[in-house]
Amino acid sequence: MERTLKPFKAVIFDLDGTLVDSMWIWKDIDIAYLNKYNLPLPEDLQKTIEGMSFTETAQYFKTRFAISASVDEIKAEWVEMAENYYSNRIDLKLNAREFIKVLNEEGILVGIGTSNSRELALMVLRRHNLESSIAELVTSCEVPHGKPAPDVFLKVAELLGVQPEDCLVFEDTHAGVLAAIAAGMQVIAVKDAHSEEWAHEIEPLVQRYIADYSEMLV
Repeated sequence: MERTLKPFKAVIFDLDGTLVDSMWIWKDIDIAYLNKYNLPLPEDLQKTIEGMSFTETAQYFKTRFAISASVDEIKAEWVEMAENYYSNRIDLKLNAREFIKVLNEEGILVGIGTSNSRELALMVLRRHNLESSIAELVTSCEVPHGKPAPDVFLKVAELLGVQPEDCLVFEDTHAGVLAAIAAGMQVIAVKDAHSEEWAHEIEPLVQRYIADYSEMLV
């Protein structure tokens, strides 16, 4: 671990699929949401919206599926549908807490750059008592463009007061990896069932591809 982290002043985590095991709920939410409009879930939807901010995703749904609700109304409904999961049911990735504790002890700054909403991100951090361990949280709704644009990671680095080249990013998706690379940061990929299908695209781009954070604790 020391060799991996020594050059870095900050570690930035993606949230869903990287720090918490939550990607499994979103397909169910998309199915339930579209079912209200008697629409099936398109096979390409999950990959198409990968990396989009919460706002960009809501706008995409509104346009693609001709939904009459406003973007803010769509987002509010998704938060309502997901809040029980994020407040009570979603677990951390294996050994993530232990790894964050080591980062805090070593004085390495910790940030989160997520495509999710701030409300849901804070819910899951509170559930696991991690708010005080995270120095900065930025959502893609708070920057001009979602992933694979680098905006969210660059904003986290700016708020942490470090240069992009001094940041190490943990990501699970192809879009997220591309965003980190575009930000000029090195990336370690975290395996997740949701993104496993695109592992062949992710693996050549990253420094390491870990199954869980135990690999960062040796």
